Amino acid sequence: MVSQRIAEILRNGQPDESVTIKGWVRTKRELKEFAFMEVNDGSFMANLQVILNPDLPNYEDILKQLNTGASVEVTGTLVPSPGKGQRIELKASAVQVYGGADPETYPLQKKRHSFEFLRTIGHLRSRTNTLGAVFRVRNACASAIHQFFQERGFLWIHSPIITASDCEGAGELFTVTNLDLKNPPKTDTQEVDYSQDFFGRPAYLTVSGQLQAEVMAMAFRDVYTFGPTFRAENSNTSRHLAEFWMVEPEMAFCDLVGDMDLAEAFLKYLFKSVLESCPEDMEFFNKRIDNSVLATADNIINNEFERITYTDAIALLEKADRKFEYPVNWGLDLQSEHERYLAEELFKKPVIVTDYPVEIKAFYMRLSDDEKTVRAMDVLAPKIGEIIGGSQREERLDVLEKRIVSQGIPPEDLWWYLDLRRYGTVPHAGFGLGFERLVQFMTGMANIRDVIPFPRTPLSAEF
Repeated sequence: MVSQRIAEILRNGQPDESVTIKGWVRTKRELKEFAFMEVNDGSFMANLQVILNPDLPNYEDILKQLNTGASVEVTGTLVPSPGKGQRIELKASAVQVYGGADPETYPLQKKRHSFEFLRTIGHLRSRTNTLGAVFRVRNACASAIHQFFQERGFLWIHSPIITASDCEGAGELFTVTNLDLKNPPKTDTQEVDYSQDFFGRPAYLTVSGQLQAEVMAMAFRDVYTFGPTFRAENSNTSRHLAEFWMVEPEMAFCDLVGDMDLAEAFLKYLFKSVLESCPEDMEFFNKRIDNSVLATADNIINNEFERITYTDAIALLEKADRKFEYPVNWGLDLQSEHERYLAEELFKKPVIVTDYPVEIKAFYMRLSDDEKTVRAMDVLAPKIGEIIGGSQREERLDVLEKRIVSQGIPPEDLWWYLDLRRYGTVPHAGFGLGFERLVQFMTGMANIRDVIPFPRTPLSAEF
């Protein structure tokens, strides 16, 4: 008999139906007349209760092996459940134990564990209720991302993991090298001679696929990347990872307004899709993690995002009836406390801030006519601040060349990027969304390390 997912059984299983399940024991309880256990296979928040009667073959031997964490296959018949909170249960006719779990050493016993502790057992933590729910939501959200773009005719491109450029200009790069680190070749000036390295030049793990997405947008109009990116930022906070996933659409023949429209539709689509795909998991987060999870989703889905300029945002912050830790001045970047004030307290819904000062934004953003601002936009959300950052790109060759030089970037390093402006340049725009930050926002999880299966952070790359 082909095994069924527990999710399907709990949703649609009917009494007298014969089924086979495979999963892991969560709990076991022995009574005088019979025993029962709860089994989970990761497909659903709830467990399936299995009734074990003494007439089961090898009953006594089986019971000894059915400890928390053991892997099992159970065949039997579904019966109505007399217990509260469950519609059906499985009366076992055959049980096979694939692998046992020593209760003296298995760390996930029936009690609540701190997230700090669970991070020390990254190879087992996905078996817990909370992390299981996180990764089901993460999966549903990733699937919805592809659905959103594919429905709109976007081409999914695979941008390189190894690059020679720093798209963000932050300088926080992981270097990729094949040189002997104990005795690297040196130039006449005693610098590392990367001409003898594998690629014949310095190479890095990517911080963004945006520039490559722009290349592909000049052939396919609408494209998107969705893959891992890396930052060698020595930040031990609940909001930073050294390895994380980014979603980066890029649209040819598009301006900043079109960029904002897509970003707003994108977030609404993702939240709605996850609520439809994972209702039980989202209810769990709302009950156990953050009681505003469902209200936050409703806020995103059902409110039109506010749109204001950076200049307007500064004026509103200056009038705020509260004191901020960081100064509010035109020309300074908005801090998280400023972003959250605008979205949470002032407008009480997502806010898109546009037209930032040229000095605080990247070289590729289109210079406005006033030459003081660029056509940039950030989507600010309640509870988390910036969730999306994007811009209309600079499509004018002469302006882009000046911007590159002003940032201290050698133009020859971006000759291919400049070529896009020489041959069939068009207005184009795009944005980036940090996938883990989105999942953290959706689920209400306090630490970003708990929304990615194997977090990479300073001094932590064990699993």
